[in-house]
Amino acid sequence: MTFARHDPINDAETLPRMPSWVTSARVEGLEDVAFLSGAALSHLDLMLGRADVPHALVRDRLALRAAEACVRVEGRPERVAELRDAVHLLRPDDLPGPAGETCLAWRHAVARPISIQALHRALAGVEAEKIAGWLDGCDPRGAGTGAPVTRAATVLEAVLAEAPRAEVTGLILAEAALAQTLGWTHLGPLLAAGLKRTDLRKRGDDLRLACHRAVTASALEAVRLAADLARRAAHLKAVAPKLRAKGAGEAVEMFLSCDAVAPTALPLPDRAARRLCDRLVKLGVVRELTGRDTSRLYGV
Repeated sequence: MTFARHDPINDAETLPRMPSWVTSARVEGLEDVAFLSGAALSHLDLMLGRADVPHALVRDRLALRAAEACVRVEGRPERVAELRDAVHLLRPDDLPGPAGETCLAWRHAVARPISIQALHRALAGVEAEKIAGWLDGCDPRGAGTGAPVTRAATVLEAVLAEAPRAEVTGLILAEAALAQTLGWTHLGPLLAAGLKRTDLRKRGDDLRLACHRAVTASALEAVRLAADLARRAAHLKAVAPKLRAKGAGEAVEMFLSCDAVAPTALPLPDRAARRLCDRLVKLGVVRELTGRDTSRLYGV
């Protein structure tokens, strides 16, 4: 008996798509919206369970989107390009600024498995005991139980009731509650990108309704993102054996886990790092993200 050769690129091309009835349904009631968000989360969970999805990269890009949404809520002008610069072009003695701090908080939040200690590192200005109190107090039966979106909305409401201007803290902890209840080891930000400033002022069923809608829309985008990055990652992995530069393997792993990479961050001499990035762009497996001639950033 013979078996077909495993082809990661073809596998990535056959990733499942979100059912059309989830994306096309128009419902208003809390029960119906909750049903759709559950279906969307179930499909996303199935997608994220695939080994060919670059999970760290998906999380990092979702974190960037969440950070941009939070910066917009705060009324700040920075968008994706400026956030990337604030994080990846930061020098050792530089301060990231408010927008950069928001982006770093989200990146730190998704980088490690969920724990009180990891969340405290991401939210350096918030005491670990306070974080535990918000998460445990909103779920007396213990972390990971109850309806995912309902628990996330409850955590968000509790944080904002006590600290109305702590949107980033509330959203990161709500995402942690959502991920825990889904049985995920890491945050996969969904709520932040789908909630508007006016939604964050809502309470009770109105907030839960907004959270269900946000999760449904964001899960759809996350499925598309995961499918796209799985295809791109498969192409990068296919050319990786052809790269002979010392440190190229480590560089490829960085591209497979980070939204953006500066050549100076790669484990190669500066000139060799720039040459590697240029070659990967020519091979069509990495993109230059800034459009600049200097201070460039690259990503899958």
